[in-house]
This record gives sequence, structure tokens and C-alpha cells, in this order.
Amino acid sequence: MIRFTIVAVGRLKEPYLVEAAEEYLRRLVPYARVQVHEVPEEPFPPRPSPAQSRAVREQEAARLARHIPGGGCLIALAPRGRIPSSEELAALVEERALAGQGHLIFLVGGPLGLAPALLERAAMVLSFSRLTFPHQLFRVILLEQLYRVCKIVRHEPYHW
Repeated sequence: MIRFTIVAVGRLKEPYLVEAAEEYLRRLVPYARVQVHEVPEEPFPPRPSPAQSRAVREQEAARLARHIPGGGCLIALAPRGRIPSSEELAALVEERALAGQGHLIFLVGGPLGLAPALLERAAMVLSFSRLTFPHQLFRVILLEQLYRVCKIVRHEPYHW
């Protein structure tokens, strides 16, 4: 069975986002094992300096790193990553699963993004759009895409 681990900065706070995430987690149960690890956001001022931004990303990176399991394919999600289609992401998941590497670990940064060290550590860096999304909303988008990927891999219909 496919395994997805999401390691993310911040917890979902808005009830509608929590409800949406729970719905996609429920839908994923027949297709994949999914674990979500949340780490606290590092506080920062309204207009952080480059040094403050770097320090925040490094603090959050240290927290994220403690929750990254070994043995999986680490995928960082960042605005400057490669943008796959849903079908391309499904092909990647299927290829990994067939090769016995069906554990994909997704890193989701906080409002200031991921530290360079985590981006370098990742096997790949992906983006879902050139648009910027709030990191909490992005978690729901990621879960929806993982559900869509599972449906594509199983050749099951889903909003075609």
C-alpha cells in the first residue's frame, strides 16, 4: 500500500480547513496510509528582515527534520519547484510504488517557506502552481491532490 507522510509547519486552525482536511484523510483510507506531523510556526515580525526570515526558516527546519522518517522519497513543496500535472504526480507515485519505494514524504513550510537545507535534502522540489497559497490552505490542496492521485492510479473516475 502507498504511504504518504506530510510534515508541515503550523496546525490547521480554521474549522472549515480542519473539516476539509479530515474529509480528504477519510477518503484516502482505502488507498493509502497517511500520517500528518505538524510542527509549531516560529513567530516573526510583520516585515521580517532577510536575517530574521532566514532564522525563522532554520528554526522551523530543525523542527521539521525531527519528524522526517527515513526510507522514503522526500519531496519539498515550494513555489519555485517543478509543476507536475495530476497525471504526472500519479505516474511518479505509481512508479515509486512499483519499485518498492511507495513511501512519499511531503514537506510543507510555513508562511516564509522552507529553509535551503531542506530543499537541498529533498529528492525533488515540486510546486502545485505559480500562485501563492496560504500554507494552511495548501495542506488541504495537497490532500486533495493525493486523493486524486490515488484515484488516477486505480483508474477510478474523479471529476474528469
